[in-house]
Amino acid sequence: MASILDEYEDSLHRSAAVQHSRASVGIPHSGYVNARLEKETPIFNKQRIDFAPPEKINSLVVSSNQLCMSLGKDTLLRIDLGKPDEPNQVELGRKDEAKVYKMFLDHTGSHLLIALNTSECLYLNRSVQKVRTLSRWKGHLVESVGWNKFLGSETNTGPILVGTSQGQIYEAEISVSEGSLFSTNPDQYFRQVYTLEEESGPAPVCCLEIERGIDGKFFIIATTRKRLFQFVGKVPEGTEQQGFSSIFAVHADHLPSFREFPANLGFSEIAFYTPKLRSSPRSFAWMMGNGVLYGTLDYSRPDSILSDERVWVYPPDIDITVNKPISIVLTQFHFLLLLPDRVKAVCTLNGQVVFQDLFLEKFGVLTRMIKDPTVQQIWIHTEKVVFRYHVQRESRDVWKMYMNMNKFDLAKEYCKDRPECLDIVLAKEAEHCFQNKRYLDSAKCYALTQNYFEEIALKFIEAKQEEALMEFLIKKLSNLKPSEKTQTTLLTTWLTELYLNWLGILQGDPSQRNLYLDTREKFRTFLSSPKNKDCLFNNRASIYELLASHGDTEHMVYFAVIMQDYERVVAHHCQHDEYDEALNVLSRHRDEKLFYKFSPVLIQHIPKKVVDAWISMGSRLDARNLIPALVNYSQSASTQQINEAIRYMEFCVYQLEETQQAIHNYLLSLYALCRPDSLLSYLEQAGTNPNRIHYDLKYALRLCAEHGHHRACVHIYKVMELYEEAVDLALQVDVDLAKSCADLPEDDEELRKKLWLKIARHVVQEEKDVKKAMACLSSCALLKIEDVLPFFPDFVTIDHFKEAICNSLEDYNKHIEELKREMEEATQSAKRIREDIQEMRNKYGSVEPQDKCAACDFPLLNRPFYLFLCGHMFHYDCLLQAVFPNLPAYKQAKLEDLQKKLAATSQPSKSHHRPKDADTISLGKGQQSREQIKADIDDIVAAECVYCGELMIRSIDKPFIDPQKYEEEMQSWL
Repeated sequence: MASILDEYEDSLHRSAAVQHSRASVGIPHSGYVNARLEKETPIFNKQRIDFAPPEKINSLVVSSNQLCMSLGKDTLLRIDLGKPDEPNQVELGRKDEAKVYKMFLDHTGSHLLIALNTSECLYLNRSVQKVRTLSRWKGHLVESVGWNKFLGSETNTGPILVGTSQGQIYEAEISVSEGSLFSTNPDQYFRQVYTLEEESGPAPVCCLEIERGIDGKFFIIATTRKRLFQFVGKVPEGTEQQGFSSIFAVHADHLPSFREFPANLGFSEIAFYTPKLRSSPRSFAWMMGNGVLYGTLDYSRPDSILSDERVWVYPPDIDITVNKPISIVLTQFHFLLLLPDRVKAVCTLNGQVVFQDLFLEKFGVLTRMIKDPTVQQIWIHTEKVVFRYHVQRESRDVWKMYMNMNKFDLAKEYCKDRPECLDIVLAKEAEHCFQNKRYLDSAKCYALTQNYFEEIALKFIEAKQEEALMEFLIKKLSNLKPSEKTQTTLLTTWLTELYLNWLGILQGDPSQRNLYLDTREKFRTFLSSPKNKDCLFNNRASIYELLASHGDTEHMVYFAVIMQDYERVVAHHCQHDEYDEALNVLSRHRDEKLFYKFSPVLIQHIPKKVVDAWISMGSRLDARNLIPALVNYSQSASTQQINEAIRYMEFCVYQLEETQQAIHNYLLSLYALCRPDSLLSYLEQAGTNPNRIHYDLKYALRLCAEHGHHRACVHIYKVMELYEEAVDLALQVDVDLAKSCADLPEDDEELRKKLWLKIARHVVQEEKDVKKAMACLSSCALLKIEDVLPFFPDFVTIDHFKEAICNSLEDYNKHIEELKREMEEATQSAKRIREDIQEMRNKYGSVEPQDKCAACDFPLLNRPFYLFLCGHMFHYDCLLQAVFPNLPAYKQAKLEDLQKKLAATSQPSKSHHRPKDADTISLGKGQQSREQIKADIDDIVAAECVYCGELMIRSIDKPFIDPQKYEEEMQSWL
């Protein structure tokens, strides 16, 4: 098997050349085909709004699907984008020359602030139609508003920050209610909290943003034309409604941290990106004179939340003196710059311009670009046209940028739903790791790609990175489908070979002990993996060959256990004289077939433990299959060792109650050989009923006779009912034993007498003991003195038999007297019978005229009738009708035949010319025959009363209603 794998590794070089030739002629591999079936839509899809404003558009704001637009001098148009067909128009009601300077809409779309160029500010709530003047704000040209996203509601803004053109930052709060809307000012308070300055003095507050970090810490970002300030501080718990004065008070004596750039646009603008389902922005982009400063927001930092800052410098086509940028918005991966005639989209990952949209001159100069943070839509307007951009699948090419930046984890995250792109990222990551000699990481990535298997394997082989090659094969194996059986077999076998090679190298190096143990654990995990189980099982012969070729018996046993090839495990232990280990495997897995196979070997070395294991298996083992092992063992073992065989056989017989004849016969043979005392007790316990005895009687008799166990033979003869042989053999052992045998045939007195005569002859002739012979007479009532006398020699005197002869004569006299008494009793009994017969002949009964038939209840004397001794009276035909159905079939046939004969004798003779003498003779014969027929009929019909005789008793289980007529009877009752 090792040579096959070596040939395969050599073939990788040839295969790699073939793959290169394929690529040169354009043969695609099995990976993904990178083809687009249709043109993709752009990320930023522009749509012109079908809207023709009656006047020029001064300003436009959008938030939470609420759009507010300032038209001309005095008109405000509000549109709920969910209901675009229901616009709402509000008049500002200004009679002076004031114009709308800027508008600010909060995150809920409820609060609208309108800054006028006359340093005034108006307020409009979404739920009302009337614009209110904020009197406390008068005299300040508002440049920016920082909304409170944490305490604001539809009727109350909560504490907010207001930035002016003079650099002051004010804290204010606006509240409205239906009950007090026309009676009180909506602005609750308006107080200054800070002034922003540049090197030349106070500068306009271009932007304000309020954010809350962890632990209740607030971050306030404020920008001027060249500077970006950060105010950081905590608002005491429970005082959030009191505003942010405490945060600015910390910086009353010193400037907060800020970023400054030299160039100046005359203004600046900052944009934020807030992901869905989050309340805080994740990134920012600040448009200023030198370019765009962008990065991420890290709320865990103590003083500044700006992180990963980068500056995108304006390209040559953007001249801040001629076509300077107007607005900026930020999306997840891009920021968009609004120029007077176009829109540029720049990727925040690599700083490349990925999108540019030029607007036609007929639309006019682009005025403003804003984004609705709720629905992620971008709005652009001129004085007469409104456009909207939909952002579609912005992250579609992000994976490629992250991949080129070697940020492979992020690249995989953004193409996990696009397998063809993921494959490219994995291949690039694998190659990157390989070049940086991170071979294990490279192998893991290569295994997930669709690159040619041969090329990758050859790459690791040439780099002599066997561990990385193993990692690659393991990962590749885990990604194979169940149907790819050939590939699975190849990889599994190759991995086994590599593991064995690696373990062989490490095992010989003591300094690599820990690595060896770790590798061994990985190899065992590989062998025991459920995913590889079927493949390893189907190719276990090859795996065994590999293990054997490396001489790795430890893992051969481990693999055999995993494959549940316990036969090989036990055989291995037996070959190495590890009999206890072999028995432990058998006992642990309790496989009956393995017990049968290895018991002959094990019992030769550890008999007691083997028998204990058999007993623990209980009825799961068939003792008949273990007898060969016990026979071989008992023939070469000592008596003490044979006891183990007897112990197991006794367990089978007495505990498991085995009835197999072979088991009982073998136990008998062991008893006959080593335990004669137990032999007789076993036979007696088995009983004397041949049908309930489980051993072979003839085999047992022959076995006992061979070993000279006469008492056991006598017992077997008794069971076989061979009483003569039992008595003959018992007389050789013990006369009392013979006597017990002689009394066994209880139903055959002749045989019993014969057996007792055998005993008497033996006592007289062999033992010559007259007294014992006389004792035999008293033990058996069948023997008489005259039966025994022939056995005595002639010289014996009568004195020894005097008492016995007298007793015998007395018995004869008693028997004669008993016979006389029986004869007299018989004579008296015959006399009484004759008297009873004579009395019966004279017995009669009387019938009264009013008596009725017991069956039909009609007068009895109207027809022939029967009178019984019990007093019941029946008409002849009524009795016949009651008796006939209950008669046996043969009596019914006989009765019908007699009735026919009786009817024939009742017909008059058809011949009218017979002689008178002949007719008289014929009549006499007819009358005699008729009387006999009637008597026979009476014997059948009137043998007993139908109500008092056996007929009524036999019909006790007969249903009252014939089952065949049950349905008919039941219907008649309905």
